[in-house]
Amino acid sequence: MDGVILTPLKQIYNSKGDIFHAMKRSDKGFSGFGEAYFSTIKKDDIKGWKKHNKMTLNLVVPVGEIEFVIYDDNIQKFYTIKLSQRNYQRLTIEQGLWVAFRGIERNNILLNISNIEHDSDEAVNVDLNEIMYEW
Repeated sequence: MDGVILTPLKQIYNSKGDIFHAMKRSDKGFSGFGEAYFSTIKKDDIKGWKKHNKMTLNLVVPVGEIEFVIYDDNIQKFYTIKLSQRNYQRLTIEQGLWVAFRGIERNNILLNISNIEHDSDEAVNVDLNEIMYEW
C-alpha cells in the first residue's frame, strides 16, 4: 500500500539483556524527529480509527503482539500486519491513512517515533464502527 513501509529490525540477544533496534536517521521512513512515546493496549482491546494529517508514525512492538490495520479511504483498501518479537519490524505509516490496532497478547507495548510533536488538532478520530472492518 502506498504510504506504508515495513522495515525488518535487528535484535541482538545477550544473556544479560537483549537489544531491540528501532530507528536510525539513515533509515527509509525517517522524516524527522518530533517525539517518541510508548503506548500499551490490553488483550482484545482495539484503539482507533485515527488519521494523521501531518504526522508520520513509526511503530515498533518490543513486547507482546499487536495487529495493525491501515485503511486508505481513497482506494478503499485495507493493509494488515501483526508485529511482535517474532515478527520484529518497524511499521511506517505516512499521513493521510487511517489506522487502528488490537492487542493480541496479555501485555502489549508499542513504541511510536513520530516526525512531529503531538498536536490534537492535526488528527481526525472516528468510532470503530465508522470504518467497517472484521476484526
